[in-house]
Amino acid sequence: MTVKSPVGDLAVVYTFTDAAGAVAGTAASDAETVSLANVVSKETPEGRQVTWRQSVTKPAKLNLEFDVIFVGDTLSGHSKVSRLLPKISVSGSRRA
Repeated sequence: MTVKSPVGDLAVVYTFTDAAGAVAGTAASDAETVSLANVVSKETPEGRQVTWRQSVTKPAKLNLEFDVIFVGDTLSGHSKVSRLLPKISVSGSRRA
């Protein structure tokens, strides 16, 4: 996935698992790998909506909230750092 951030585009590999209906995941970049929290997945008319939270320490210490829609093998959506800052665009595709 590509995260369009104020410090430039960040490449992040997300891995999601679904064990007995409990969705979990990780986010891995060149800087660090972190666990996802509060992962929620549901079907919508637009596709599968997945929301989650994650904390990162690089390039800065941030608490992020994501809201994306999966359609087939692609995803798009946004991330928010806080209510005061604008949403950050995210997009990506499934790896084989």
